[in-house]
Amino acid sequence: MATKIKTVWYCTSCGNESPKWMGRCPACGEWNTMVEEPRAPKGSAGGGATGVTSRSRAYIDASDARPQRLREIDLSSDNRFSIGIEELDRVLGGGMVAGSMILIGGEPGIGKSTLSLQIPLCCKDLRTLYVSGEESPKQIKLRAERLGGRDDDCFILSETVLENILTQAREIKPALLIVDSIQTIYSEALDSSAGSVSQVRECASALLRYAKETGTPVILIGHITKDGTLAGPKILEHIVDVVLQFEGDTKGSYRILRSIKNRFGSTDELAVFEMTGAGLREVRNPSEILIPMHQDDLSGIAIAAMMDGTRPFLIEIQALVSTAAYGTPQRSATGFDSRRLNMLLAVLEKRAGFKLAAKDVFLNIAGGLRVSDPACDLAIVASILSSNFDLYISPKVCFAAEVGLSGEIRPVSQVERRIAEAEKLGFEEIYISSFNKESSFAGRKKKAEGGITVTPVADIAALCRRLFQ
Repeated sequence: MATKIKTVWYCTSCGNESPKWMGRCPACGEWNTMVEEPRAPKGSAGGGATGVTSRSRAYIDASDARPQRLREIDLSSDNRFSIGIEELDRVLGGGMVAGSMILIGGEPGIGKSTLSLQIPLCCKDLRTLYVSGEESPKQIKLRAERLGGRDDDCFILSETVLENILTQAREIKPALLIVDSIQTIYSEALDSSAGSVSQVRECASALLRYAKETGTPVILIGHITKDGTLAGPKILEHIVDVVLQFEGDTKGSYRILRSIKNRFGSTDELAVFEMTGAGLREVRNPSEILIPMHQDDLSGIAIAAMMDGTRPFLIEIQALVSTAAYGTPQRSATGFDSRRLNMLLAVLEKRAGFKLAAKDVFLNIAGGLRVSDPACDLAIVASILSSNFDLYISPKVCFAAEVGLSGEIRPVSQVERRIAEAEKLGFEEIYISSFNKESSFAGRKKKAEGGITVTPVADIAALCRRLFQ
């Protein structure tokens, strides 16, 4: 008589275990997140019933398990090292930390495998074990030749069994372990298939334990769902130390690497890369690339000084206002929230008296980026008015302010950094809110040679008088 396999129900959001199906998870409160998986046996790869237990055990095994006074903990020893890619070093907080686990997620074809392979190719003295569960060694060799790198200390292993991976890692003793991807790895101690909740949790816990015991940093490549979130249980993001998200349009050439979680640095950092035939190229000054060259007398174009985390960007915003050819006017926005565009159009209609209800309005963020900074409101309004009047705005003028529902121009944070970025790129004038603290731009009111003029405005009417007088 066949032995019945015992199963339990796991929450894909938080990893909570339940003996029966429940419509709502009692731990995190999410609905319809319970999936049935075979029970993980005792002594499995992860070493515990849940990922949290395995993670805690990994930290205990890697330390002396002895309490220390807070003032006695030594911070003098620096366990970071550079990986040869300056932008990635900055996003990680100054380099990679020994014994850390990094999860890189993104859409298919965005460049996750390319970036992970560029790391050992750029840092030639870094002994690396690259584990691929999706590609053969020949495919990885072809990509490495396309990237133009040759590294004798980079070992390639095409394997999906967790136990074999850990065995090879202990023999080679690499300084960096890369696993592409965590959803393809499975443990023979579990009966479930690769990519299931129990497999992802247990494999990640075992790799974390290896990282903490040996001090070897581990990079995991993760898939994402159709909703844009990382595939697998939510506890995977809790297990790892750093979560990096690759964003961008696969049809375009620019990619943004954003820090979602970082135990060793700030989560406000991001890096911009350009996908080329020779791999990912670092973009040191994204503002110069995101402002393309065009004729000076084109209407409907305005430059916004936005912030993404702690990094200032200057991006080009394009608007087109035309008479509606059909009964219902069209409202289309690419790279911007269409609901916020409708709100700004309603403010122009109600508060400023511009009749745009019978006109088509199209908005586009140049460079294929998607922005959400409220400081882009003023540039969007300026580009719409420029296209409506068919009057161009000087390419040496930029904007940084939020527009309120009453038509007032509201201040934004870190305006001094936005002004400094615009001045560095050679802009002659920047429009901000008159409600910004005067100390942030008091020294720039009078334009010096090669400097920038800061023009505070209070509402949309004042903006129109200054721009289109």
